[in-house]
Amino acid sequence: MQYLLPNIKQGEVKALARAISFVENEVEGYEDLLLGIDAPSGKKVVGITGPPGAGKSTLVDALIHLLVSEGKRVGILCVDPSSPFNLGALLGDRIRMSDWYTHKQVYIRSLASRGSVGGLNPKIIEITDLMKLAPFDHIIVETVGVGQTEIEIAGLADTTVVVMVPEGGDEVQTMKAGLMEIADVFVVNKGDRPGADAFVHNLEAMLAPAFYHKGAEIAIVKTTASEQKGIQELWDKILQHQALNEQADRQLSLLAEKAYQLIRHKKMDGINKRELKIAIKEAQVEGFNLYQFIRKWT
Repeated sequence: MQYLLPNIKQGEVKALARAISFVENEVEGYEDLLLGIDAPSGKKVVGITGPPGAGKSTLVDALIHLLVSEGKRVGILCVDPSSPFNLGALLGDRIRMSDWYTHKQVYIRSLASRGSVGGLNPKIIEITDLMKLAPFDHIIVETVGVGQTEIEIAGLADTTVVVMVPEGGDEVQTMKAGLMEIADVFVVNKGDRPGADAFVHNLEAMLAPAFYHKGAEIAIVKTTASEQKGIQELWDKILQHQALNEQADRQLSLLAEKAYQLIRHKKMDGINKRELKIAIKEAQVEGFNLYQFIRKWT
């Protein structure tokens, strides 16, 4: 499969699509493909996350419009909810961003979350590294709309953008330990709605203690993505954050987090809920203790 790597570097979309499918579906030999990936390219990944209905897809669409107008090539990974029957993506890139599906400067790939609680695909790290091989100027990963603390995007993205809406005032109170802490840039989308300015003000007040924790101010940008308003300011803030985070320590921390996730997934390889259910049923015949049971699997 390593024969695909030079083609990916040359910008061949079919080679990239085939390689991603091999990795996502764990086709025999996919690990050899990954072993051929060069050292980290230095390309930055922007993660877009936030609660359902915040307008993440519309925001990504607006960012694509901005970057394409600047002559940039953009790679997009959209993680969709999974079908409960076949674990495939329920939403498709043709539906979500149909204007860009055949655009020569844009590559969009929909991935299924496959039950991952963190809003990402289990193979997202490997797939993102494949994307970095391609000649994209920018890579954006959009997560499934998730809840409060089940956030993995901070361990993948160089810059994490959290999207919210003015009606999310009550959500903010419950998200302090999750989204509130992983954001590098906050977006208050649908900023033309009533209460948007008050929401921004309240968000600034709540984030004040986090400024000291992160050692830098967390940007808050008001946008109306459907009308392309605030998108240039948002992109400027993203680039500013990436410029400030070139430090070796930041990059080492990100690589350590990726290594941890890959090792964790590797150790769980071969274990699935169906097999556990059968094993538990058999174990219950002689009495069952959950903690004695899991010791056999760890």
